[in-house]
Amino acid sequence: MLALQPLRKIGHEIIVVDGGSSDNTCQIAKTLADKILLSELGRANQMNLGAESAQHKILLFLHADTFLPINATSLISQNLTEEYKWGRFNVRLSGTNRLLRIVEKLINWRSCWTGIATGDQAIFVQRDLYQQVQGFPNIPLMEDIAFSKRLKKYSSLICIKEPVITSSRRWEQNGIFRTILLMWKLRLAYALGVDPHRLKKYYN
Repeated sequence: MLALQPLRKIGHEIIVVDGGSSDNTCQIAKTLADKILLSELGRANQMNLGAESAQHKILLFLHADTFLPINATSLISQNLTEEYKWGRFNVRLSGTNRLLRIVEKLINWRSCWTGIATGDQAIFVQRDLYQQVQGFPNIPLMEDIAFSKRLKKYSSLICIKEPVITSSRRWEQNGIFRTILLMWKLRLAYALGVDPHRLKKYYN
């Protein structure tokens, strides 16, 4: 959150939503955020609660292990229009393994081609559109995919090439190929109509 402090100084609001962490997240965030909220477990719950509490006209959903580029706010303001009301950044994984560079390119290409964004890409949206689609659906997995599908009905996706940096720990710990295979299986199963609650158990 230290990296976000320059944004606070120029008037942007930082809201931290804790979904039942067992570390010192709330204590650490106490002086680094404008609001600290406690939520039920689940990203959809956390992001919806934060959005409902936000005061500004543009919302950005940032995972705790993801870092924005320095010029993120100017890039967002330059790209949002009456026609294009939501978007995401390219993603770059933090690790140095060359295979991760291929993974990044595939993720970013797929996102632009399908018009679907993932949470790791720091989704941003105009508040009125967020409210129009009633936020993230309350499901335990694939909430970012479902949210994107809702938004696509009203506006095309903005693909900002400047990347956010997100942790590659999951890929490195579980194995890059194994993680790719898992993600493909989950997305295919979701596309075929498998209940996200079942997918969440498999994911865990």
